[in-house]
Amino acid sequence: QVQLVTSGGGLVQAGGSLRLSCAASGSIFNINGMEWYRQAPGKRRELVATITTTSGSTNYLDSVKGRFTISRDNAKNTVYLQMNSLSAEDTAVYYCSAATPQTRYWGRGTQVTVSS
Repeated sequence: QVQLVTSGGGLVQAGGSLRLSCAASGSIFNINGMEWYRQAPGKRRELVATITTTSGSTNYLDSVKGRFTISRDNAKNTVYLQMNSLSAEDTAVYYCSAATPQTRYWGRGTQVTVSS
């Protein structure tokens, strides 16, 4: 079992920045990659950013490239999502996810609201 605790959401003005954190505990040795998803009202959940636990390779949703950065601190078992130049279109509930060979774990969502 893997437990994920997310934090860092909130209200920010357009153009501002926020950093989300996701702390993992439990059977973390089994995690292949960590991911951030988001779900806006009335829309499907979408994959925002991924990072592998071995090489640290990253991937991003096209609309956030150049603005968002996913990173990890292995010593703290924590993954971050630095979000810059936020716009109203980034408003959503953001979820952290951990992928293992057997399953996927989800953290509790954190609301990000960008006011225009």
